[in-house]
Amino acid sequence: MKRKIIIFAVILLAIVLPVTAQKYACINTDYVLKSIPDYNNAIKRLDKYVADWQAELDGKMGELDAMRADYEQESYLLPDNLKKRRKDEIRAKEQEIKDLQQQRFGAGGDLDKRRAELLKPVQDRVYSMIERVAHEKNYAFVFDKSASATLLFANKKYDISDEVLELLGYKPGASSAPQGERAGEASKKPTNPEMRRSSDSKIDTPLKSTSGSRK
Repeated sequence: MKRKIIIFAVILLAIVLPVTAQKYACINTDYVLKSIPDYNNAIKRLDKYVADWQAELDGKMGELDAMRADYEQESYLLPDNLKKRRKDEIRAKEQEIKDLQQQRFGAGGDLDKRRAELLKPVQDRVYSMIERVAHEKNYAFVFDKSASATLLFANKKYDISDEVLELLGYKPGASSAPQGERAGEASKKPTNPEMRRSSDSKIDTPLKSTSGSRK
């Protein structure tokens, strides 16, 4: 939504300002980034972190399920003080998992930090070259026509994607990303439905047993 508002504002500005004074260009940042080996290697490393963190969370969820199952089987034999202790232990484990989930995948957490550490340097190089081309050719605006942007039409002759790649030292069209792999999707949400976080980085899914036979 924010990107759409920005694009709308730019188009509105272009209408208001004298047409003769404006020069425009577009770029497909997805295409450019996927053509850079360093970026694709960073994506693979980020995927590995995500997989390891998800396995860590899945293991703790398994421990929680076992604690709940044991309590359900033994609760009728336990005195009230032991029941309370076991319930407290289960609640503590639930909180531990929530805290770990937030630490790994929450806003400003490990995933965001690793993404900035691994991907941002390459992205900064790309945007630096975009700015260089824009200054050299006196473009007033450069639109991003990648999948994440909203651009209804772009004439190829105003597309500076290949020019930016050449300035970065890479051959246009020689993408090093494996077929079917989309660079930029390494920040996958946890595969466990109970470990997923909402798109605004807030965790609002209550923890429940992953076993269908347990209540």
